[in-house]
Amino acid sequence: MAACVVQPHRRVPPEGGWGLLVGVGMAAMFVVTLGSLPSFGLMFGDFLTELGEETGAIALITSCFFSALSFAGLFTNTLMKKTSCRTVGLMGAVSYIVGSLLTVFVRSTNELLISFAVFQGAGFGLMIPVSYTTFNAYFVEKRVVMMSVAQTLIGLGTMFYPIFIQRSMDAFGFRGCMAVLAAVNSHTLVAMLVMHPVEWHMRRVPLESAVAVSLVADEADTEAETKEKPADPLAASQVDTENGDGPRDLPSARALHHRGHRLRGSRRASSIPGLGNWSGPVVVSDSTERDSSPATKWQILVDFLDLTLLKDPIYVNIVLGISFALYSDLAFFTLQPMYLFMMAFSKADVSLIIAIGAGADLISRIFLAISSTCLNIKARYVYLAGALFTIVARFAFLCVFDFYGMAIVTAIMGFLRTWIHVPMPLVFSEYLSQERFPSGYGLFMFLQGNITFAIGPLVGYIRDVTGSYTISFHCLTLVMALCVIPWFFEICYYRLKQKALRSNARRAAADAHVTIPMIRETKE
Repeated sequence: MAACVVQPHRRVPPEGGWGLLVGVGMAAMFVVTLGSLPSFGLMFGDFLTELGEETGAIALITSCFFSALSFAGLFTNTLMKKTSCRTVGLMGAVSYIVGSLLTVFVRSTNELLISFAVFQGAGFGLMIPVSYTTFNAYFVEKRVVMMSVAQTLIGLGTMFYPIFIQRSMDAFGFRGCMAVLAAVNSHTLVAMLVMHPVEWHMRRVPLESAVAVSLVADEADTEAETKEKPADPLAASQVDTENGDGPRDLPSARALHHRGHRLRGSRRASSIPGLGNWSGPVVVSDSTERDSSPATKWQILVDFLDLTLLKDPIYVNIVLGISFALYSDLAFFTLQPMYLFMMAFSKADVSLIIAIGAGADLISRIFLAISSTCLNIKARYVYLAGALFTIVARFAFLCVFDFYGMAIVTAIMGFLRTWIHVPMPLVFSEYLSQERFPSGYGLFMFLQGNITFAIGPLVGYIRDVTGSYTISFHCLTLVMALCVIPWFFEICYYRLKQKALRSNARRAAADAHVTIPMIRETKE
């Protein structure tokens, strides 16, 4: 009787199956959390007006919300090392639900600050890294498609969220609406419950097939890199060192030149066509080996927060630019309902205008997903274009006063808003290595929350002192420009620097090409 031969196999991510529930859970979590932010003025505008606090309170509460979110996101990486990813997500869901329940009984700004900003902000900050980490563990080959589907579901849900809030306010009043939202927010617990470890659902693939797929992928990446690679100016200067026909340091220079191209190619691997694909970027900061002496408290803090990233000026510029742009965007859409109420728009019109902006956001997500299949554009360039065009749209926003004009401009800003939010994690993933992405993104969340907390109340104070929403919007536009201007100068500087390096390399190659025949003539 012939012995049964067991074919060797390897375990790979499922690329579907339970991963579909993970994608739906991630989309549901972002719908119920992100949907409330642009509708904050719609939910709490009348309540804060009755308390005699309006713009200043909104700015303070939203700033504290993102500050709590940033602190929670900073400690998520550490919590994941001590417990499972799913447990951290459940902790965040419980915190978010508790905050939602407390919101039903708020009677003052301080109570709203604790319930909404602290509990819900910290819960959201814990759930974001858990959702991204689990999703990327389940999908590798289909990550682009599934991330596009998830983003579409998020846009669809947030489009109907303001209309749902307005209908609930009309039917049940303020506290009844808060109770309904607390029930809706409890779905975050279900969303985190489906975040199973990927090891539970791994599928078996024959080892030969798995190796073949890996080799095909590597060959495709190599071929794509070769096509993208520009002409090597040192190729003409390659000489046969074994025969002693030229300087022996030229081959090493050429190898360094190729290594630079491989590193730049790895950064391109995570551009917009790689929505959610965080593989292949380079390490941004130098890693030096620590001596054998015991680590100091400061060194422990540096390692814990990965503060060595702050030595890299490009990373710092990315963090500051995205922090300013995010704050400007979120603060603008938070104040927009209050501005429309001041212009005598009805609540129905305001909720419809917000829904139109969310619908344009959905269309933009679909457009970005489709265009990513045929265009290879770096995520940072998309982000920069979105911030630049948003500045132009905001000037147009302050020049319209009727319903249709306001709806059109809000739709344009909603369309551009996707270019600021969707490429955001990809901006970091195309610059940071996969190993340093969690710490780099967590450090960004921490810094972004502190920046928001620092400048958030300032805009509300300007509004309360001047009594003008127009001045407040201009201040927010200026904050958005703090992203566009430094990024533009940085990109121009490094492009000119690379151009100069290429020019020097061509001159070095030409000099080497002239020197080699002279050496041969001397030998003869």
